[in-house]
Amino acid sequence: MAYPRAGTHYPRSVGELQAWFSTDVDCLDYLEWLRWPDGFVCPHCDHPAGWSLGDGRFECVRCHSRTSVTAGTIFDRTRTPLTVWFNACWMFTSGKDGISALSLQRTLEIGSYQTAWVMLHRLRSVLVAPGRDRLSGTVEVDETYIGGEEPGLSGGRAKGKKALVCVAVEVTEPRGFGRCRMAIVADGTAASLHSFVGDHVEPGTKVITDAWQGYRGIDKLGYTHERRSQRAARARGEDPGELLPAVHRVASLAKRWLLGTHQGAVDKDHLPGYLDEFVFRFNRRRSRSRGLVFYRVLTLAVSHDPVRYRDLIARKRPAKPAQVPPRTRGKPPSLERPPADRPWRSADYKQLNSG
Repeated sequence: MAYPRAGTHYPRSVGELQAWFSTDVDCLDYLEWLRWPDGFVCPHCDHPAGWSLGDGRFECVRCHSRTSVTAGTIFDRTRTPLTVWFNACWMFTSGKDGISALSLQRTLEIGSYQTAWVMLHRLRSVLVAPGRDRLSGTVEVDETYIGGEEPGLSGGRAKGKKALVCVAVEVTEPRGFGRCRMAIVADGTAASLHSFVGDHVEPGTKVITDAWQGYRGIDKLGYTHERRSQRAARARGEDPGELLPAVHRVASLAKRWLLGTHQGAVDKDHLPGYLDEFVFRFNRRRSRSRGLVFYRVLTLAVSHDPVRYRDLIARKRPAKPAQVPPRTRGKPPSLERPPADRPWRSADYKQLNSG
């Protein structure tokens, strides 16, 4: 496929989404087309031929292994109906600021907050495409703390704060920003900062930083390094905050997004997933079609390894006492439902007849 087309390869609106994926069978067929656009390919031996079995699985003609469309993807072993998954993915991708787990639970009538939370984190886990291009051109790099301060700790890079996040942003001429990257780093040492730059910035790029000593030696890694001193800016009567406007703007947007959409209730252990979501949204802020973003996320989802609940929880939960009854899991209802036959009309009709 040269390039996906709206109305053919992905829905253009929520109305078209509901028309295309009104049943779980429709959703399953779409996932099959995304995963094997040229026909079934065995995930075990890569043989491009197999039989379709009566239970919905496929059997390889060479190794005779059996698999399903959702096996080996983030939908593996899910008990949530695919119609709910598709609507959740649309809300996740179509909203400018995304959606919180509580809002998703209420909108789709999911019986458990935990289920909605896990669904969103599974979607976040697929947003980093393998082998994605690194930033290039002119890139600003700086660090910021996300998560708030702890009492008794002073200083910009003091240990013990919530999370030190490194930010890199492409700067376009004459003005404007390109793509960005964000990641948690262990500390502000040269080892951590050089590793971040090497992972996210293409060699040969012009890298602009402040005068922090941890950035010294970047030029020896194949980058053109420009240092901007805040102390020198103050001596000249300039605003030090304007030395790196791109990274300061992106860091501010990320913090406001976390406070606005998620009310700042983000655990440090789960912060990388939220940062990946923000970067994914920021880099696609100029996309004209939200349906295309929906298509991209599902394409990444069917090529991603399964994400288990035990991999998502930050801390192991203690064993419950024997006398406490087990809590039932909230199973969301399927959105696969028959037409309602205009209940607003039938209610008026019954009222008239009863009178």
